[in-house]
Amino acid sequence: MKKKIITHKRPSWDEYFLEMAKLVSKRSTCLRRSVGAVLVRDKRILATGYNGAPSGLKHCVEIGCLRQKLKIPSGERHELCRALHAEQNALIQASLHGISVKGATLYSTTQPCVICAKMLINAGIREIAITHGYPDKMSMDLLKQAKIKIRKI
Repeated sequence: MKKKIITHKRPSWDEYFLEMAKLVSKRSTCLRRSVGAVLVRDKRILATGYNGAPSGLKHCVEIGCLRQKLKIPSGERHELCRALHAEQNALIQASLHGISVKGATLYSTTQPCVICAKMLINAGIREIAITHGYPDKMSMDLLKQAKIKIRKI
């Protein structure tokens, strides 16, 4: 009797961590865009984050979105958003737990905005893998100047 060999496609590390970022994004409470971020070093997850209001505050899904109400285009007037971005929450989570992210890779469902890009540069992130772009040219310019490798997968 011949044995049947069952095969399956094992995801690459990039696919694996981007799928994790997609899963994390499902916790988002933003009405406009759900974003998930995963910080990884040496094939180990250091921290995760999704976009939403600061801990203990009401979320946009509960009270509405000021940016949406004012018809502010994506990528503009970040200061009017009550939420933290996924990248910010991942960096904060790592900090709260005393985890260095220097030399890590960020896997994100969306390209970082310029504010997050500056934070990622100063945190020592060496590489960013994204699934979707974002209308923020300055962000990409700064990341390139900082020699952070950016890959769209």
